[in-house]
Amino acid sequence: MNIAIGSDHAGYLLKQWLKEQLTNIKFVDVGPFSEESVDYPDFAHKVAQTVNNEEGISFGILICGSANGVAMAANKHANIRAAICWTDEIAKLAKTHNKANIICIPARFVKKELALSMVTVFKDAKFEGGRHSIRVDKIAIC
Repeated sequence: MNIAIGSDHAGYLLKQWLKEQLTNIKFVDVGPFSEESVDYPDFAHKVAQTVNNEEGISFGILICGSANGVAMAANKHANIRAAICWTDEIAKLAKTHNKANIICIPARFVKKELALSMVTVFKDAKFEGGRHSIRVDKIAIC
């Protein structure tokens, strides 16, 4: 499985830790590559573009302090449904009901073990389709 991953400086350490824990996954890491202050939209756009354009990418992971900024930036891209998740149930519903293709994690508000659990739940969940497809089809306006 191939996953795009990116963060800002607030999410850098969690990003690195997740990559160490998820050894059965190949990551396309778009950065950053240190804790030096960076602008979160730069990395959110890179992850969204990777999810949209690179064949074989299963989904994306974005991490910043609150997850709000990366989610806002990523959701500007067509075909991207970036969901802020803070529990396993939210992560599962984001995928099964909303067909989310990027999980956004608030590094300052969740423990790393919960972040790992949410990524695993998100990875394993499948979009249910049906009535949810009708709703998901109404999200894009362009």
